[in-house]
Amino acid sequence: MGSSEELVQATACDIVERLRKNEITPHDLLDALETRIRKVDGEVNALPILSFDRARDHADELMKKPVAERGLLAGMPVPIKDLTDVAGVRTTQGSPIFKDVVASKSNIVVENLETNGAIVYAKSNTPEFGAGAQTFNEVFGATRNPWNLSRSASGSSGGAAAALASGTAWLAHGTDVGGSLRNPASFCGVVGMRPSIGRVAHSQAAKVDRTLSADGPMARNVEDLALLLDAMSGEHIGDALSLPRLPTSFLSAARSGAKPKRIAYSATLGISPVDPEVAEITRKAAHRFAEAGVIVEEAHPDFREAVECAHVLRAYDYVLTKGKLLKSHRDQLKPEVIWNIEEGLKLTLADIERAEAQRVTLMNRAIAFFETYDLLLCPTTIVAPFPVEQRYLAECNGVKFDNYVGWLAIVSAITIACCPGLSIPCGFTRENLPVGLQIVAPPRGEARALAGGKILENILGLGAITPIDPRPGK
Repeated sequence: MGSSEELVQATACDIVERLRKNEITPHDLLDALETRIRKVDGEVNALPILSFDRARDHADELMKKPVAERGLLAGMPVPIKDLTDVAGVRTTQGSPIFKDVVASKSNIVVENLETNGAIVYAKSNTPEFGAGAQTFNEVFGATRNPWNLSRSASGSSGGAAAALASGTAWLAHGTDVGGSLRNPASFCGVVGMRPSIGRVAHSQAAKVDRTLSADGPMARNVEDLALLLDAMSGEHIGDALSLPRLPTSFLSAARSGAKPKRIAYSATLGISPVDPEVAEITRKAAHRFAEAGVIVEEAHPDFREAVECAHVLRAYDYVLTKGKLLKSHRDQLKPEVIWNIEEGLKLTLADIERAEAQRVTLMNRAIAFFETYDLLLCPTTIVAPFPVEQRYLAECNGVKFDNYVGWLAIVSAITIACCPGLSIPCGFTRENLPVGLQIVAPPRGEARALAGGKILENILGLGAITPIDPRPGK
């Protein structure tokens, strides 16, 4: 085996290959993670719930099997976001209401990961109920950005992204409604993907066909993310919308070298302000696709109804999933959650009908757009990481937002259009803070996004910028 520090620096693909060759064991990896967590996570607060005893028991059971039967991940440790149940482990959802709850049964996504050789060793921090792209809660406090500890890691999968960036994870699970896999990837200089509806099976709650939220992968580079998506994907009887596993792996797609012919870039998608420095960095990165012979043009689908549509459907979802808590635990809910539930309670059937019709229109416009362009590129987040004390972004480039999710239009539009979105690092601000570029493909087009993302990652030379030791804020 290598040294603990050498293992921490290795890619997930390399780690899995070494597991398959019996050069290292899952216990070696768990030992390395424990050492690294003791060294850095006190400052970052990415992984507040640890389950190493459970992880070692699972490692023991896995190692009783022949190597060929240990699954796609072969014993790779993976943290699970603290919105998602892991049997025998606390699931607080970042809420004082559930701070002592221990799950009796794992979510389908966790069951599938463990079947595919993942070993769960920690839960990653999240804002209360995943609400808002800023990871803080009253149970565990705030997660800090490893690139600058005075800054936000974004959210809601902020703990996952910060763990990847600081070397306390090689791969990480997350969830995404309004960019929750993509935003923290952008802020923390890692890679995150919201997959298509049904790509990753998960347990249902409140409604059989909820489609705003998606489980998905995070990693330090595109190939590692593709590996995790392979381990997460596939149909399950408990998720009526889940899709069959594709005949060609996502890792093969990422490595295929398949080039897009024509791509579009938009700084705003026509619906959002953007910080000028972020626009400059992302535009420059997108146009570097030309070095691979790709045609790059400035264009975007017509997303004019996306903000209104996302607002209504998000509020409706909050009533379905959290409405009862407003009656029973209002005093323990953060103001943003109360506001979102109350926005949902104001809705009429006509409001919901209009929003659902808008979503169909937006999806169809996106599909038509991808008949001309292979990929759509835009900023993942409209600003660089902001101060960790800030609850959310209230203003950008002179535009003030009406609510705590107003600054997320550029990612929530992609959710509403039912498209997969991949965020990769594309550059740094003058303060040396990471900036992410969102790579969007048509529905069920993850392979296309991953292939394009890998090509651009190679061009930019930013596939190995993490892990880093946490850097003090200024």
